[in-house]
Amino acid sequence: MRILLDRHSPEPIYLQIRDRFRRLITAGMLQPGDRLPSIRSLASSVQVNKLTVVEAYNVLEADGLIHARQGAGYFVSDRAIAKPPKESTFSPRQEVIIPDRWGCSFFDLYTTSLHVKDQPEIIDFTSGFSQPLGLEDLQRLARRAMGQLPESLFCYDYAQGQQTLRQQIARLLMQEGLAVSPDHLIVTNGSQQGLALAIQAYVRPGDWVIVESPTYHGTLALLETLGARVIGIPMAPDGMNLALLAQYLESHRPRLIYTVSTLHNPTGITTSQAHRQALLDLAEQYDCWILEDNAYEGLNFEPVPPPIKALDSRDRVIYLGTFSKTLTPGLRVGYVVATGPDHQNLLERKLLQDLHVSTVSQAIVSEYLASGHYRHHLSRLRHHNQRSQQAMLQALEQHFPLEASWTVPQGGMFLWVELPDRLPLREICNQAIAHQVLVSCGDAFFPGQRGYPAMRLNFSQPPEAIERGIRVLGTLLKQHSLRLTG
Repeated sequence: MRILLDRHSPEPIYLQIRDRFRRLITAGMLQPGDRLPSIRSLASSVQVNKLTVVEAYNVLEADGLIHARQGAGYFVSDRAIAKPPKESTFSPRQEVIIPDRWGCSFFDLYTTSLHVKDQPEIIDFTSGFSQPLGLEDLQRLARRAMGQLPESLFCYDYAQGQQTLRQQIARLLMQEGLAVSPDHLIVTNGSQQGLALAIQAYVRPGDWVIVESPTYHGTLALLETLGARVIGIPMAPDGMNLALLAQYLESHRPRLIYTVSTLHNPTGITTSQAHRQALLDLAEQYDCWILEDNAYEGLNFEPVPPPIKALDSRDRVIYLGTFSKTLTPGLRVGYVVATGPDHQNLLERKLLQDLHVSTVSQAIVSEYLASGHYRHHLSRLRHHNQRSQQAMLQALEQHFPLEASWTVPQGGMFLWVELPDRLPLREICNQAIAHQVLVSCGDAFFPGQRGYPAMRLNFSQPPEAIERGIRVLGTLLKQHSLRLTG
């Protein structure tokens, strides 16, 4: 079988392979039951790495076009008709939020989610983590990394992070479209520490800060602790409302814009290249810093635009990344990309906070990257998340009220459900716990908890758990809706 590839195309090779097979299947040139070339033979014939073929086959399998048989290979599925992607129905009200009070306890939400992990019978839709996949690989690579650590375990390490790891991260970012020197990187204890370092460096008590509304509640907690004044610019289906952003940049002259440009937390929205450029242009026009938090970079089902930082020619953007969402949260390895004179300021703050990130954690992540397993792991994780997302979307359509609307993210692990105003959402969430389903009210993601009724749902759970949990929530929502209208 001949598969032609364009080596100069910006489209990744694995997606080109996916597209070629998809056309062959949908055109009927490959019939149900036909066997695809083995991973080894296809990799050899098109001259690519075997992991590239694995990624392509994983995406085809997630699309329902092919399936694997243990020990036999991959075959065209009986119902190999590509389903059109479900469309987002997300269309929220466009109201700017300037809170006069706070009130959300990030500590309480965080500890509640931790307690649940010791109760496997509970379906946790509040989690911010992916499912634990590839544990055997991680354990084996961790042992190898530990065996290579000499006397460095018995002394302090560099505050900026190990040189080898920073070089590997720089190569990883280059694949995402962000060309950066290892010297511009600071390895952190997860992206949460990166957030704290950047916010403390750029924001003083009383400063105005722009956030997306809704946004990551951990950032809201940091801003509250610092005494910042927050302006919540509403999210539209294509990202932050830029017209309203321009209006409040003009009227309030904020110090910082915080944005999650790829697979936004909590809505899952990924902004376009044009939106990213327009946001950067506004920041430059009004002399405002941008803090770009891309914790979910790498979990995208389809290619995404380069980060805003890749467009930054004036050192205006601080970029955050992490391995907590893609590899494992327990290692606590993240990173900050800071160019220009502010890099030294951030590095000195990092040193004063904790000296350096765990030598062991850095060595394990470095070994994972050096071995090539990280790319394979991401492919497996995306495949799992895509199947689970489809399961959640189908369950929402079947069980949730007709008035509900939701986003359809192109990756990540969250989707965002907007619900009717009249529903007592907090009461419903409390009732769900009695049915062993944990879900949080969406108000925690709005400045001052002043947003519309909504839920952030983690779809990385197994499909059977998703079906049961969404059925419970849908039943409760419909019961309350009938009670109010009956």
